[in-house]
Amino acid sequence: MSTRPADTLAIALAQLNPTVGDVAGNADKARRARAAAAREGADLVVFPELFVSGYPPEDLVLKPAFQAACRAAAEALARETGDGGPALLIGCPFVEEDRLYNAVLLLDGGRIAAVRLKVNLPNYGVFDEQRVFTAGPMPGPFSFRGVRIGAPICEDIWSTDVVECLAETGAELLIVPNGSPYWRGKDDTRLSAAVARVTESGLPLIYVNQVGGQDELVFDGASFALHEDLSLALQLPAFAEALVTTRWARAGATWRCVDGPCAKLVEDGDKTDYAACVLGLRDYVEKNGFPGVVLGLSGGIDSALCAAMATDALGPERVRTAMLPSRFTAPQSIADAAAIARALGVRHEVLPIEAAVGGIAQALAPALSGLPRDVTEENLQARVRGAMLMALSNKFGLMLVTTGNKSEMSVGYATLYGDMNGGFNPLKDLYKTEVYRLARLRNAWKPDDARGPDGPVIPTGILERAPTAELRESQTDQDTLPPYEVLDPILERLVERDQPVADIVAAGFDRDTVVRIEHRLAVAEYKRRQAAPGVKVTLRNFGRDRRYPIVNRFRDEGERLPTPDLKLLSHAILRSDAVDV
Repeated sequence: MSTRPADTLAIALAQLNPTVGDVAGNADKARRARAAAAREGADLVVFPELFVSGYPPEDLVLKPAFQAACRAAAEALARETGDGGPALLIGCPFVEEDRLYNAVLLLDGGRIAAVRLKVNLPNYGVFDEQRVFTAGPMPGPFSFRGVRIGAPICEDIWSTDVVECLAETGAELLIVPNGSPYWRGKDDTRLSAAVARVTESGLPLIYVNQVGGQDELVFDGASFALHEDLSLALQLPAFAEALVTTRWARAGATWRCVDGPCAKLVEDGDKTDYAACVLGLRDYVEKNGFPGVVLGLSGGIDSALCAAMATDALGPERVRTAMLPSRFTAPQSIADAAAIARALGVRHEVLPIEAAVGGIAQALAPALSGLPRDVTEENLQARVRGAMLMALSNKFGLMLVTTGNKSEMSVGYATLYGDMNGGFNPLKDLYKTEVYRLARLRNAWKPDDARGPDGPVIPTGILERAPTAELRESQTDQDTLPPYEVLDPILERLVERDQPVADIVAAGFDRDTVVRIEHRLAVAEYKRRQAAPGVKVTLRNFGRDRRYPIVNRFRDEGERLPTPDLKLLSHAILRSDAVDV
């Protein structure tokens, strides 16, 4: 092979959707991408971070058998590059001297031609890499076709040290494999980091990101490249796989992209949130092998939006819905649920619950004799619905979609083993006011890859009715909670920003309301631990990002609350699936 530096490079960006643990499937996906890129004349195919294992592998990567499988797959791919076709730059767990690294491998000429190890291991928010990987040493560039390429891995470009070292040791071009998950506004954050590194180093940068859902995380792709003058060299689409061969040429002392696509990214945060929820639900269902989903349609806004997302994710033939009315269910709710199902084209049935609720109440009568009706009887309805929906899930092999929003999860306005039943929740990280916004959005727009029908699918009446659980006569959410227009901004300050009570009050919110909401947020932690996973769309979701103790006596001093009575506090926690905590 000639060592004369190339004046042109054809670099294929493989913005693809791997599956964690499917080592053979991910390797086959890499093979197919290489074959397609070869037909386009590519010299090098670049894959996202840890593509061979799927990202993030979490503690799975600690299994020696899994490490060996990943290594064997990478070595097999390396041997195949002896055919003279494109080289691969691919992410893979890599064991060296009994230490496990997050690595990127250059596979070329039938061998592993170069290995570079991730230096900066993120250990915040959704990331926990320091538990499983060893940090690598500062890297230098590797030579490919005589071109000195630096390959910082994801977090390595979020600070100055790694790129500075690569620039000082002669790198001409930066190629960055990434597993960068979506959250609202992430595009601007990524671009800012890339701009900073290009500005400091004077080197062009190619950013290749994963796409697809993995448990709570959604990777949005949106891979891009910058020239050394900070102009956009190319842009790949968001929320879709893409394999694109780009062509680069020497231009004096630098490299410029002379042939690359510039897809237009959606800048509306609500649209990207909706697309993320649809992709996250689709991949959770399909990667886990479910034939479809079932969900309860209450005639309310949350289940309506979930049904639309499920249909857009999977298509109407894979979505089954059920209305489970009680004696408190308004006829309008039954009619609205049926209207949603018709608009979406999904299977729908009405299964009254009154007989089942009455049977359980009768069975409990000896123990509850003489006690007044309270939230116990209200929650029986939710638990009967949960049991019936789980029965449909079991019988037909469908995954049950649960439909609670972030506002409800924050303050415990949900029933354990009732409406919280389910395998996945696409709304889990959306506040109630955001649910309304996305419902209105879906009536006017849908993602390009959505499999549901065009046009309005959520009746106007649902968007205008006061939200209600319909567990007692004439009930509305605001019997217990502040209006969501007040509640959600308080929760956003408490959850996303960790603001003290005093600061929230200073922003104009009623002190007693803030104190009450902060208290409910704390005592509902045990319930959130038992909630289904759901798509992350905000900066700080419940689960990976925010892990608070269940036993927790701390209270913000700004609350000025007396020391709690432990008996009353434990009683409140046990009853917090009732709304009056």
